[in-house]
This record gives sequence, structure tokens and C-alpha cells, in this order.
Amino acid sequence: MSTLLAGIDFDAPSEEVARLLIGVTLLVDGIGGRIVETEAYDREDPASHAFSGPTARNASMFGPAAHAYVYRSYGIHWCLNFVCREAGHGAGVLIRAIEPVQGLDAMRARRGLMDARLLCSGPGRVCQALAVTREHNGLSLAAPPFELLPRVGDVDVVAGPRIGISKAMDVPWRFGLRGSPHLSKPFRT
Repeated sequence: MSTLLAGIDFDAPSEEVARLLIGVTLLVDGIGGRIVETEAYDREDPASHAFSGPTARNASMFGPAAHAYVYRSYGIHWCLNFVCREAGHGAGVLIRAIEPVQGLDAMRARRGLMDARLLCSGPGRVCQALAVTREHNGLSLAAPPFELLPRVGDVDVVAGPRIGISKAMDVPWRFGLRGSPHLSKPFRT
């Protein structure tokens, strides 16, 4: 049985889910926007938190598909991931950037800046703008406070190597909306 949400089978491999998430709208308590950048991770991947097996920190990554895995990066920023594959596998998609669409005033207040291009252009910024914290870890993406809305229209997805990691850096599992001004970093083309 597959876990379908926003027209995406979250039981699929993380790199497939990561590509299909580009253009999907992510809302947390009604605030958010269109996903424009993702990165895929799998337990067979040395850059993945799941690579060394389950721990207290990454347990949600091994949980059921279509749930949130939220962790603290460098002890500073929260990062939101969507769990993929069957329970026990250990795979996920990092939400790297969104194009803010709903609740811009709230996002601006949370981030302390006005420029919409900088509100959600990076995984830590996404979580700060959407008020995602450890409290969201393990929650279903199919129920409040989360809402995922399917893509509207065609999207032009570009792929490239992941960024901000020290292992498996050449794996082309970073996906983005071509030409989006809301990316965390431009793609090399």
C-alpha cells in the first residue's frame, strides 16, 4: 500500500520524491509557499543521517512515509525533512527552499526582514519562517499543522550535486525550480 499525498507516492525512493516535490505547496498552520528546492537522502548514502542506523536523534527518519523528520543543524537551525520509503528504511527529503506565498507578514515578523527572496531560501530559513521546531518531528504530513497541495501546471526541474555536506558531494540529488529567485544557492548549469 502506497502513501499518497499531493499526488506523490512517499513510499518511492527519496530522489524521486525530491524531484516531484518541486512545485508542491507546503503550508504549516496555513503559512508557506511553493517548494522550489529539495535534497534527497537514503540510508545507503554516507551523507544521510540514516547511514549509521537509527538513533534517538534520527528515529523519525526510519518511521512511516509522509511524516516529518526535524533536526537541529549545527546546534542553531531547525531543518525539515519529509520521510520516504517504507517504515524502517531510513530515507528522506530535505526542504531547502520555498517561494513564500501565504502568510508573508507572519514570515517577515519571524525572520525580521522584508525581502521575500530571503525569507525561505535555505533550510534553516524555511523552518524559522514557518515556525517549524522539534515539536513537529514525527508528525504526519497528511494532517494539521501540515498541508501539502499538488503542483499546479508544469514545472521545469533542474538537478545537481547537494550542498553543505562533506560526503557523497557529487550525488546529483539536489533538485530545484529552474530560474527561481528563491533558491538557497544557484544551480551550476
